[in-house]
Amino acid sequence: MTIESPQTDKPAGTKALSRRAESLRDQLAGADALPQLTLLGLLTGLIAGAVIVVFRWIVEIPLAYFLPDSFENFEAVSSLTHFLLPVSGAILLGLILQCVDRRHHATSIGHVMDRLQNHQGRMPPGNMITQFFGGAACLLTGQSIGREGPAIHMGAASGSLLGQWLKLPTNTLRPLAGCGVAAAIAACFNTPMAGVLFAMEVVIMEYTIAGFIPVALAAVAGATMTRLAFGPEIAFINAHAVMGDLRELPLMGLVGLIVAIFAAAYIRLHGWSCRWALNRPIALRLALAGLLTGTCAIGLPQIMGVGYDTISSALAGEIGLGLLLAIAITKLCATSFSLGVGMPGGVVGPLMFIGACIGGAVGVVAQMIMPDSASAIGFYVILGMGAMMGATLNAPLAAMMAIMELTYNPNIIFPSMLVVIAACLTTRWVFKCEGLFQHVLRIQGKFRNTEAFGQLLSRTGVRGLIDRHLVMAQPEINRTDVHQLLLKHPHWILLRDTEQLLHPADLSNYLQQPELHPQDETPDIINLHEIPARRYDLVRIAADANLFEALELMNQHNVDALWVESLTDSSQPLGIISRAKIDGYYRL
Repeated sequence: MTIESPQTDKPAGTKALSRRAESLRDQLAGADALPQLTLLGLLTGLIAGAVIVVFRWIVEIPLAYFLPDSFENFEAVSSLTHFLLPVSGAILLGLILQCVDRRHHATSIGHVMDRLQNHQGRMPPGNMITQFFGGAACLLTGQSIGREGPAIHMGAASGSLLGQWLKLPTNTLRPLAGCGVAAAIAACFNTPMAGVLFAMEVVIMEYTIAGFIPVALAAVAGATMTRLAFGPEIAFINAHAVMGDLRELPLMGLVGLIVAIFAAAYIRLHGWSCRWALNRPIALRLALAGLLTGTCAIGLPQIMGVGYDTISSALAGEIGLGLLLAIAITKLCATSFSLGVGMPGGVVGPLMFIGACIGGAVGVVAQMIMPDSASAIGFYVILGMGAMMGATLNAPLAAMMAIMELTYNPNIIFPSMLVVIAACLTTRWVFKCEGLFQHVLRIQGKFRNTEAFGQLLSRTGVRGLIDRHLVMAQPEINRTDVHQLLLKHPHWILLRDTEQLLHPADLSNYLQQPELHPQDETPDIINLHEIPARRYDLVRIAADANLFEALELMNQHNVDALWVESLTDSSQPLGIISRAKIDGYYRL
């Protein structure tokens, strides 16, 4: 008997829609589904952009109402508020999260990378909910965190959950999550190209043409959503700043070296905080983080919140050398501890904040040394922002593109290349620090360095290599039915009672060798369990799995073939995926 879909009483329109959905899933399981993936990337970008817009409204509207002049102006409130707001907010958030399942505590970019590396892009909705409300609570109470980490998590989750809701093959979840990341960065900063590079350089960690196009379109969609909501804002417009003199190049190199010291310190402190936080109650961790932030904010309220107003002041040269260094050091300590112990916030904004202060401090020194020819302090501020982001996250290209889009200043390209590369090289080779998220995932035991063949197999779903030429048979079958079965030229015979595979060639050989089946022993009935043949044990796998998951499952159970379950009826196999098929695909 051949495999047939079970008959149902569904309306004709529903059946047609179901067939189209199955066809889409089959197309997306292959490596050449660029048009379909591009359309899904666009949809992901629109969804992620809308989520980020709502998130920003939830944070910015209340703060604009309670804080004078600006939603970032925490400096204008009293010293008592500087202390009590982050402390009380952290304690309340910790108590709430203490009642939430521990599995849903992981948030931000590290969680996204963990799900992409170890779970094939499947992101749980519970963590996204924690990130949305927890991140908003942190920003509303002035914690020393950024909004970009929550945005990236929610963007990636938007793409992943869309794919899971549509029951798409898992090989599409990673690129859809990447589309969500790009859209989130574009929606946060109004920097679509930086969003693309950040998604591919930091999160997905690979560059492909097929991956670039959907991600780029998603970034455009995310930027469009934020421009519709907030207008064509540019975060740090500085289009007229230019490098004053080539003699400044050593000073700009100095920016990179100093930034590398701060980047290495941040990575080490964040990692230490992460180790300390392992297996400690989240209520205790967040309470200590809030206490540290509140204590620091009494003297330096500039560390509270996102801090873009402080960056703007540094760009204008309104902050002195000593204060710039004090803010940078304090922000580094408060943020690294807060995020290291599990505060559901982001790191990109604080890194740019710290880098801006470092660059501004060097800019002040440059003005002292070369008062007539040095570049404006704001020029050094911009260079420090990009260098700190690139060195800490191990994302030099995304950092350079980010500061260019944030400032709309093409004059920044040449010096930023020097500063960012100097900072990255020094952080990697002198201080022996890998990227922040790789470091944290290693501490948590979640880092996985996927080899090239694993990346290749993850890009293709089992549907792309599924063998549907399958017939099912009972173990005892008469000779007439055997001949009719073989006339269908199946690739496999499935023994339904034991869920084992039999190769049709073995059955054919048995029939052609009379000495193997004497005519005086029930000549009309053949027991397929007793004929000489190799039988393959089967393990079931979901139809939305990818080839990497299939190969891992085969190795885990020591089998050479898998039963691919139908999405509509688990009793009916969609087809068979064999180890030989996967090996042949990889060799090609």
